[in-house]
Amino acid sequence: MQSIRGDQLRGHLETLILSTLERGEAHGLEILNRLAVAGCGLLHLKEGSLYPALYRLEEAGKIQAAWEPSPHGRRGARRRIYRLTTKGKRELAKGRGEWSLFVQIIGKMMEATP
Repeated sequence: MQSIRGDQLRGHLETLILSTLERGEAHGLEILNRLAVAGCGLLHLKEGSLYPALYRLEEAGKIQAAWEPSPHGRRGARRRIYRLTTKGKRELAKGRGEWSLFVQIIGKMMEATP
């Protein structure tokens, strides 16, 4: 099966991010990992696509972010932890509804015979 790249996700990335955060707060690389696992290894998203989307979601009040208090016994910089807000939960529900309708319509179009 062919892999799914970032440009194929245009218009759906923010809803996918919200859905990963529905399972609990996470830092950026964890969000990428959750998306990869949920996509059965076929979803290939780069950090360069993820972080601008996270910033847009944060600016819109759909997610909140805070720096982790300490690296928790690991080396490296502190990570920014993202969590879903109430507004984000509403947006996720709306996005799921829109996606469901989209799938139904396209499914009907693809099944149509001349």
